[in-house]
Amino acid sequence: MRKLLSIIVAAVLFTACTTIDCPQNNAVYVTCNLYGTDGKAYTLDDTLTIRTKRTDGKDTILLNRQTGTKKFSLPVSYAGDVDCFVLEMCDSLNNIVRDTIMVSKTNIPHFESVDCGPSFFHTIKGVATTYNKIESVKINHSEVNYDATKEHIRIYFKSDN
Repeated sequence: MRKLLSIIVAAVLFTACTTIDCPQNNAVYVTCNLYGTDGKAYTLDDTLTIRTKRTDGKDTILLNRQTGTKKFSLPVSYAGDVDCFVLEMCDSLNNIVRDTIMVSKTNIPHFESVDCGPSFFHTIKGVATTYNKIESVKINHSEVNYDATKEHIRIYFKSDN
C-alpha cells in the first residue's frame, strides 16, 4: 500500500510540471539585407544610424554608427500598424543623407502558454521609402516571428556613380 501511494504521489507531481520553456526575449525583429541596383549584395561604407519614434513620441536610436553594413535587424513594435525607421548615412566627408522606411504590418498576439508572457508576431503588408540614397525596398518574407534567420526586407541602394 505504501509503495502504491508513493507511485501515485510521484505520478501527480510529474504531471503537474510543465515542459514549456518560455523564450528569454519575446521581442521579434525584422531583418533587412542590403543590395545594389544590380541585385548583388551591397556593403554600405557610410556610417549608419537608425532611429524610430517610440509610442511616447520621443525618438530612440536602434542602430548607432555602424560601418560596413550588409544587413541589420530591427525590433518591431506591437502598438501601431506602421513602423517608421529613419536611416541616417554619414560619409567620410561628414555629408549626411537621410532616408525613411515605413513598414505597414498587422500585429498578431502569440501565446506559448499561460506561464509565459504574450508576444506579438507580425505580417508585413507593405513597405515604402524616400528615395535619397535608397532606390527601392521590397518584401522578401512577410511573416515576422522568432526566426531571425529569414530575410524580411530587401533594401536596394542607388549606384554610387
